Amino acid sequence: MLPGAPDPLGKRRRGKLPGPGLWLCCWGLLNLLAVKGQPGAGPSSDPGLNVYMSEEEVRRLIGLDAELYYVRNDIVNHYALSFNLLVPTETNNLHFSWNSKSKVEYKLGFHVDNPVAMAMPKTNISMQGDVPSFLSVFRVELFCSGKMDSEVLLLMQLNVTINSTKNITVLNFKRRKMCYRKIEPISIERNSTRIHYDPVNVAPTTSTRVFYISVGVCCAVIFLVAIILAVLHLHSMKRVELDDSMSDSSSSQGLSQPSTQTTQYLRADTPNNATPVTSYPTLRIEKNDLKSVTLQEAKAKVKDIAIARERVTLKDVLHEGTFGRIFHGILIDDKDPNKEKDVFVKTVKDQASEVQITMMITESCKLRGLHHRNLLPIGNVCIEDGEKPMVLLPFMNWGNLKLFLKQCKLVEANNPQAISQQDLVHMAIQIACGMSYLARREVIHKDLAARNCVGHLE
Repeated sequence: MLPGAPDPLGKRRRGKLPGPGLWLCCWGLLNLLAVKGQPGAGPSSDPGLNVYMSEEEVRRLIGLDAELYYVRNDIVNHYALSFNLLVPTETNNLHFSWNSKSKVEYKLGFHVDNPVAMAMPKTNISMQGDVPSFLSVFRVELFCSGKMDSEVLLLMQLNVTINSTKNITVLNFKRRKMCYRKIEPISIERNSTRIHYDPVNVAPTTSTRVFYISVGVCCAVIFLVAIILAVLHLHSMKRVELDDSMSDSSSSQGLSQPSTQTTQYLRADTPNNATPVTSYPTLRIEKNDLKSVTLQEAKAKVKDIAIARERVTLKDVLHEGTFGRIFHGILIDDKDPNKEKDVFVKTVKDQASEVQITMMITESCKLRGLHHRNLLPIGNVCIEDGEKPMVLLPFMNWGNLKLFLKQCKLVEANNPQAISQQDLVHMAIQIACGMSYLARREVIHKDLAARNCVGHLE
């Protein structure tokens, strides 16, 4: 460092390994690189001072095909100078290209924060003089001493004086390099005579012994890992059986009270799945083909959960498909007419055929018989003659998960329900739990997607 110049490196503990911030810096460095082949990008076309790293030097240090300018036509790139560039351990030379058609005086200095780990850098140019008028390259040598392990911070300070202004411009080039201690060959002194042992010529007996010891250690580690995996597998199987028994014994009311604040429910694969908010599986696969089921047979399967049409009031249309609609509805309590609750109501359009109506009812029948905290069961149906059939499901205030995520993305800045990355992971875990339960019940969902999930915020 030149006398009187501030130390931009600051105090930093020696020997600390580079952290993840390195990759962020390297990524940000992409914005500083001059793309090869731009018109007028050559230094010969600039009359002022140019100091930069050539394309070959940038490729050697960080693997990118571009030039990195620190000064271009007397304009200093402070953003490039602010980066503390990591020098690979095996690299011992840095090369800088510079030129100035006008007269520019320079003065060069170095500062190393750990002189024990790295000797003072050397260069092939004088420490002060004039910047050459033609394009040239000067070299800086960075050799580690091999005496200790340490991350060495290097500052190369270049002071340039432009005669037109007589102002001194200070350029601080920051570099850091990992230096490692050299391992000396082991020597044993006997009777004033030193015997050097070459690792290549170690006695065969010692090599064999080390080999058998290594094999034994590896076998012991493998055996231990196998035992741990077996114990974890047995513990997982017992927990799965316990969860299944608890889920099967829970009532539909208990399903509406999940242990987490936000809960995702999966929807069964239903015809015209463009209606995103509807029933979510507890589905059971029938062996008989859907085409062989008549409308009357389909109604008979859900007769035990059928309710009167007068108890259901349709409100807004939430989603609409080719032949189906999803409404926000109100269900009046059977015992107390003053009690109401919100429900999803799935029905068909006027032009729906009998086959399409049968498909909707039959697919809704599959949403019965299974119980899990991440599966949304069917509630009731309305199958009165002369009326379009309706399928009722518990109302989820988030609604369709796909539309909810899109809404959060579009208005993320002003949305009070903005979700974090941790929330997204938690949603995925809940969906995976529901699918795992279906897999253990040998049920295939056939159409797992965000549009077939709903969310509820307690």
